Amino acid sequence: MVSSLESPKNSGVLPWWAKERGFGVFAVLTGTIAWIASGILVLERLELYKDPDYITGCDINPWVSCGTVMKSDQAALLGFPNPLLGIVLFGVLITIGMALLAGAKFRRWFWIGIQTGITLAMVFIAWLWSQALYEINALCPYCMVVWAMMIPLFVFTTSRNIVNGVIPATEGMKKFATEWSWIVIAILYVLVIASIVIRFPNAFFG
Repeated sequence: MVSSLESPKNSGVLPWWAKERGFGVFAVLTGTIAWIASGILVLERLELYKDPDYITGCDINPWVSCGTVMKSDQAALLGFPNPLLGIVLFGVLITIGMALLAGAKFRRWFWIGIQTGITLAMVFIAWLWSQALYEINALCPYCMVVWAMMIPLFVFTTSRNIVNGVIPATEGMKKFATEWSWIVIAILYVLVIASIVIRFPNAFFG
């Protein structure tokens, strides 16, 4: 699977996350953290199946409670616990990252598939975030770890694909993706944190 998108001439000026091995390191790190968080959620969900009165390790107060979130309809959108999807999909991401570290090169169609999958996952995470804040009215710390990994994963994957020509873009867009990705990530983090603090002030200020 050889890619024609990165030539030796261009690869030297790419940011680290846009190079195949750099992106591989990033995918393995973010995928592993999100995979571990998903795994913990699955184990906690199994305990709740065995004992409905089980208190999860992150049931801290009425606003920060994995148990409350897990018992909601939104936590099993497809008929099974959402974290099971995380275990599978983040496992795939880790595998892709390891392949890149081993020197694999993927064709454009493969990167389009990665972009599509991560974009759909980001939409799903954004929906879960809105449901947690405005419908379930509780936060799940392990879920928030997954949110925290998905934000840079989505931004860097999109920027990587813009810079390398997977996503057709003007030179101006490529320049923006190269120089402003970190800023976009920081802004998204600030917006998410602000929305949580504003929605659950009692969880932070008593």
